[in-house]
Amino acid sequence: MSSQYFRFLSRSAEPRRSALLEQLLARADAFRTVSNWRADAFRLLVPQTASVPAAASAALCADCGAVDAAWVCLATPVHYVAEMTNVRMSSDGILSLTPAAAEALAMHFNRVWNGSGIRMLAGGSAHLYCIFEQTLHVTTRDPQDALNRHIEAYLPAGTDAPRLRRLMSEIEMWLFEHEANSSRASLNLPRMSGLWLWGGGAPLASLPKIQGWTAGDDVFFSAFKGEKSDSGVIVASDAPGSARWHDMESRWLKPAAAQLRAGTLARVDLSADDRCFTVNAHAIRRFWRRSKPWWEFFA
Repeated sequence: MSSQYFRFLSRSAEPRRSALLEQLLARADAFRTVSNWRADAFRLLVPQTASVPAAASAALCADCGAVDAAWVCLATPVHYVAEMTNVRMSSDGILSLTPAAAEALAMHFNRVWNGSGIRMLAGGSAHLYCIFEQTLHVTTRDPQDALNRHIEAYLPAGTDAPRLRRLMSEIEMWLFEHEANSSRASLNLPRMSGLWLWGGGAPLASLPKIQGWTAGDDVFFSAFKGEKSDSGVIVASDAPGSARWHDMESRWLKPAAAQLRAGTLARVDLSADDRCFTVNAHAIRRFWRRSKPWWEFFA
């Protein structure tokens, strides 16, 4: 039987209760720790022997097709808050651009960094990609991990991290008085402090085939289109209780809970931060377990 994997944001300035989610979490088995939730979820959609592409590699392939390069990473616009001794990612610090704004920013970047072995590409989805002529050996973090936190612990690490960190600093200086921020200010939009470079890997010639389906707005899983009849991955980029969460809950989580009770769905995985809880058809019957605020499960 098929399974469904739900991923959601666990941090919120003012978390709100979510009765169905809390009921499912209360009845779930003990959580398992996951270091890479995308790889964990991707295993539902491909054979266990299949390799998991990098987030940037999959997104670029779906957005622009095959690209001749050694390495690519996502360049996500972000908004920082400067504090006395630290820099913090704002709680709503992941920004979006229009396709026209993304294209204009990429063109200006390529003029400024001409001859550096780095170029920027704007996809039709308005995602930005940094394309490198040399492979980088570096570990990066999803900007969602850094929301409302000091960014130092989430910056690139590894052999080539100094190069990527330096580029991020140079981009911050480039954007400081950039006309793109003047345009954003005129529209009362948050300032673009920098571009968060992450999800790097070698470009793909083609995407691996999946046996399942995806929903939500994750940059990685949005690259894949599958058949609704198989297992699925649903990503909510908002915390439970938000306006967008209610739509996700009614469209996906309520039907999944009903299918669990009917025995037509094998299991539901509930994932946030570095934890994943599993509810199966047996666990859903644990009606005696008392609920508690959902965020306490991820504390």
